[in-house]
Amino acid sequence: MSAAEGPLVVGVDTSTQSTKALVVDASTGRVVASGQAPHTVSSGAGRESDPRQWWDALCEALRQCGDAAREAAAVSIGGQQHGLVTLDARGEPVRPALLWNDVRSAPQASRLVEELGGPKAWAERTGSVPGPSFTVTKWAWLAENEPEAIRATAAVRLPHDYLTERLTGQGTTDRGDVSGTGWWASATEAYDEETLAHVGLDPALLPRVVRPGEVAGTVRDSHDLPFSKGTLVAPGTGDNAAAALGLGLRPGTPVLSLGTSGTVYAVSKRRPADPTGTVAGFADAHGDWLPLACTLNCTLAVDKVAALLGLDREAVEPGAGVTLLPYLDGERTPALPHASGLLHGLRHDTTAGQLLQAAYDGAVHSLLGALDLVLDEEADRSAPLLLIGGGARGTAWQQTVRRLSGRPVQVPEAKELVALGAAAQAAGLLTGEDPAAVARRWDTARGPVLDAVERDEETLGRIAGVLSDAAPLLERAPGLR
Repeated sequence: MSAAEGPLVVGVDTSTQSTKALVVDASTGRVVASGQAPHTVSSGAGRESDPRQWWDALCEALRQCGDAAREAAAVSIGGQQHGLVTLDARGEPVRPALLWNDVRSAPQASRLVEELGGPKAWAERTGSVPGPSFTVTKWAWLAENEPEAIRATAAVRLPHDYLTERLTGQGTTDRGDVSGTGWWASATEAYDEETLAHVGLDPALLPRVVRPGEVAGTVRDSHDLPFSKGTLVAPGTGDNAAAALGLGLRPGTPVLSLGTSGTVYAVSKRRPADPTGTVAGFADAHGDWLPLACTLNCTLAVDKVAALLGLDREAVEPGAGVTLLPYLDGERTPALPHASGLLHGLRHDTTAGQLLQAAYDGAVHSLLGALDLVLDEEADRSAPLLLIGGGARGTAWQQTVRRLSGRPVQVPEAKELVALGAAAQAAGLLTGEDPAAVARRWDTARGPVLDAVERDEETLGRIAGVLSDAAPLLERAPGLR
């Protein structure tokens, strides 16, 4: 390892499928070491993971980083949002964590919205109308279905909170991640007592919300990681807020992230409050806001269609007339938690490659439909879309986004933007800088720009028509099929 120009920091991305760690030179942004280890997620009706796997994966990822991790002066954890982690009095998981893409709490989400004033009241109070992804709905589901787990719970955490607490011994979270729970009021930037009382959650079980730029704690003696005692620990944040830091986003710049889930977001100076529930009014990690729309079905769903067809994921073929809505896990945008995949327009001459292209079109249509709602009035709607996430380097994804958006597309060269954003947050503790300014100094958004092409209005209109016509079928609960 060549000598670093500045202090070293560690940024972590604990995502749905794996934990990744980067050791970064805080002066230049150069990644000097990296590591990764997988998690397992349950299949079937629920989506759950044992939080202890996240810790084991973090240990393994840092072991792969070697000596560089031992020299780190600060560390920060970015993590998957919304997950419900319940801990007992000893700090051990009561049960596996309920993950963001576990939609079993759809009935509880509907009831909570109705019981606490309706969509408009929720949007005004918390910035968002909770769907089954939100943590508050998962707590309500757990209370109804596993009351013994509720009784055994002495602390409630989000995924990134769990790992941060194991580092510091203190229960903390940040405004970015906590804004996705449904029990934090964006209007007051505090836990909402009415919501907590309604779902029977004692606020004493919740972590302290650490402010941007504040030190969450220091690494304690008893741990299995290669950090020195006293290493600074940053607040950490949710994965989308971390990626926004990693890109050094300025207000109004649109981001389309292609991962297991798909997201569209932009930093805003205005607190969002969308009563339709399409846009979640999240906070970001450095004092502004991060209006965001999220889909449950993105790269994983399209890859599943490719596998079913026996095709490589890039083996798409052009062709009009066939529509595929890849709602394999239900869907969040549009709000169709009980939906499954739907195919319309199949003909004798339809090819497998055309079916695969239709899956890409269906996934991207859901994201672009929310883009105008995410961007505020000051945003430049002709500016390039920043395309990030695991699918961003795929030619089929790039071309589909270009064709359906009609906008230029920029693909940042930097990889692991969530971990880079966490590293920038850690670096900000050492330098006193805004982490987004750190990322801009590192030039993390640098990458090629693909020119705009004419927007494919015919395909967009056809998908919208099928979605509208099929709404009664897509909205049916499983027992009514």
